[in-house]
Amino acid sequence: MSQQVRGVIARAKGAPVEIATITVPDPGPGEAVVKVQACGVCHTDLHYREGGINDDFPFLLGHEAAGIVEAVGAGVTEVVPGDFVILNWRAVCGQCRACKRGRSQYCFATHNAKQKMTLEDGTELSPALGIGAFAEKTLVAAGQCTKVDEAASPAAAGLLGCGVMAGIGAAINTGNVGRGDSVAVIGCGGVGNAAVVGSRLAGAAKIIAVDIDDEKLATARELGATHTVNSRSTDPIEAVRGLTGGFGADVVIEAVGRPETYEQAFYARDLAGTVVLVGVPTPEMRIDLPLLDVFGRGGALKSSWYGDCLPARDFPMLIDLYQQGRLDLDAFVTETIALEDVEKAFERMHHGDVLRSVVMF
Repeated sequence: MSQQVRGVIARAKGAPVEIATITVPDPGPGEAVVKVQACGVCHTDLHYREGGINDDFPFLLGHEAAGIVEAVGAGVTEVVPGDFVILNWRAVCGQCRACKRGRSQYCFATHNAKQKMTLEDGTELSPALGIGAFAEKTLVAAGQCTKVDEAASPAAAGLLGCGVMAGIGAAINTGNVGRGDSVAVIGCGGVGNAAVVGSRLAGAAKIIAVDIDDEKLATARELGATHTVNSRSTDPIEAVRGLTGGFGADVVIEAVGRPETYEQAFYARDLAGTVVLVGVPTPEMRIDLPLLDVFGRGGALKSSWYGDCLPARDFPMLIDLYQQGRLDLDAFVTETIALEDVEKAFERMHHGDVLRSVVMF
């Protein structure tokens, strides 16, 4: 039988979110119902509320989550009821041309649950990133559930479902940061600071954090940055070059998603260095770079979507590092809140004084 639970929805563009009763159907073939234990408040949820993703209102928000599998549908072999899982929004198909070439992180046919969750009156909901985890329970594709060590803190583990994985993966998977490399990270919010952590895990010798906020820079240093640059008062390109013998960093990770900061990243890298764009731009943004500079500087200009991660590979590995005390996921949990406090958490985002607010159930 279907179940009714409480969830946070965005009913119209720019309107404050609200608590509503959500109908969650029994899982069908290839689906799972997950009892959510924790869900981070991510900027992407705010983008949904503001109509920045699409206009398929109403949205069931929340996607950066961990919980317990409650029930599975026919044919599900990935997980069983009782498994502790992190939810991911890239359930790979295994059949597309990317998957068949062994590059499942670029899967062109990722999928979500086929059934719809609804409001009490039958209105179909659009779950954020196919997850919709600002709810006591949610319906997802079974491939969106990645089993990890049940001893891990749900508040910390759930953050691998989006922002922290995006930043760590931007450094390790996309940027291929290696031992002894120099890395600059521009933008030190949750994703940028996760890129700092990823660079440290990869063995970077020099990690330069760049931001306009001294508090964020202080956090970056606590998480592993060796140097910090406040770009409000200092030219970040010259600062990064000055800290790397005049050459620029081997890898520059842009975690803001703006043309001006991307240009800074482009010129702050060494010749044949790598720029990784993990910050999310808006549709109207454009960049204007001399094509001769693109040619003459060589190297690679990459974008990183979800940190080029494979959840089945990366989530358990990172949880193991967390359990060993080698990855401080708890440092990203600024506060834990109730479901009713999501709108307040969005307001705190504008002040920039949180890495993550996490809803606990």
